[in-house]
Amino acid sequence: MAGHDGFEEFYGGTRHRLVTYLYAMTGDRAEAQDAAQEAYVRAWQRWPAVSGYDDPEGWLRTVAYRLCLNQWRKARNRLRAYGRHGVDLDVPPPHPGTVALIAALRQLPVGERQAITLHHLMDLPVADVAAQTGVPVNTVKTRLARGRRALAGLLDEEEYDHA
Repeated sequence: MAGHDGFEEFYGGTRHRLVTYLYAMTGDRAEAQDAAQEAYVRAWQRWPAVSGYDDPEGWLRTVAYRLCLNQWRKARNRLRAYGRHGVDLDVPPPHPGTVALIAALRQLPVGERQAITLHHLMDLPVADVAAQTGVPVNTVKTRLARGRRALAGLLDEEEYDHA
């Protein structure tokens, strides 16, 4: 257990942010929770190395996001399973504002969606978003500006559609 010192604090301090990021990126809370769980398993297995990284949370986000990408490749099978088994009626519906935001985020190009979620939901500075996504800082700034403009229009449309 000595090689896993600090993992519990890392988990407690990052769990909510990771699931929030993945939910914003995928629009599917269950998928976000599953990917986060698997990413933490992988972090635990490699904790002596991961804990020594400059940005262990960035490593975790990258692993979790890649797990989501792999899941998207299997989306057809999940849709078939949902059709066969139905929806659990005991789960309360999400807040309408959350639904509108996730729907609007899903309409953005992936680069803009990722920049918006990392910067605004994860509170990462622009430089960290650039490092995390592997693009120049100016590209991140452009994606943020375009994404915010697009979201403003999409969320205004949602408001008028429900009025």
